[in-house]
Amino acid sequence: MTMLKAFTRGPFTGRHFSVIIVAFFGVVIAVNLFMARAASSTFGGVVVENSYVASQQFNGWLDQARQQKALGWSAAVGRSGDGRVVVKPAGLPAGPVSLNGSAHHPLGRMADQPLAFTRMADGSFISAAPLPAGRWTVRLQIDAQGQVWRDVQDLR
Repeated sequence: MTMLKAFTRGPFTGRHFSVIIVAFFGVVIAVNLFMARAASSTFGGVVVENSYVASQQFNGWLDQARQQKALGWSAAVGRSGDGRVVVKPAGLPAGPVSLNGSAHHPLGRMADQPLAFTRMADGSFISAAPLPAGRWTVRLQIDAQGQVWRDVQDLR
């Protein structure tokens, strides 16, 4: 008892215990409210509209991914000095190639940006308009010789 008395002005009472319990749960509730608010304000939206329907299509998506991987195509995404998106594809067949894309802000804070590309002499593609600074998720679709290749990449 002398140990507790050293930290209080009198005996440790029910009032002291009540204040400690109320303060403890007050802090816990405040932290939970803050975390819930932070989580709900940074969530960008729905990932899929209906998870059951998406699960039924999953095996088809895996087959498409295998077919796409068999093509052997790839692309590197970057930015030019003026903020335009640069795509450098590799492994594409000779002939006409079209590239379509869009940029999505990961947290949904900015509107989606459609990307129109022009093919350069070196085979790379550059977007017609610059993309605002920040982190973006770029979705690409390359069409060549009746084959379709899709990819999603982060762009910072």
